[in-house]
Amino acid sequence: MSTKPVAPCPNCGGSNLYRSQLLRAGGGYAPNYLPDLGSFWAVARFKLVVCRDCGLTRWFAQPPALEKLDTSDHWEPVN
Repeated sequence: MSTKPVAPCPNCGGSNLYRSQLLRAGGGYAPNYLPDLGSFWAVARFKLVVCRDCGLTRWFAQPPALEKLDTSDHWEPVN
C-alpha cells in the first residue's frame, strides 16, 4: 500500500479507518475494475480503505498496476 498517509478521512476528518486485504480487480464473471493494468495471467490488485465514521471507501491500486497507467489505452490523465 502507498506510504502516503490515508488518515484522516478526506470526507469527514475521522480517523476510524479499516483496510482490506489485497483484492483482485476482476476475473471470472466480475467486472475488471482496473482494465489493462494487470497481465495476461493475472488481474491487477488493490486494497480498500473504509471510513467507519462516514462510509467513504477509497481504492488503492498496487504499484505494478500504477506502473502501467501511462502506457494503457484504457486510462487518460484527468488534468
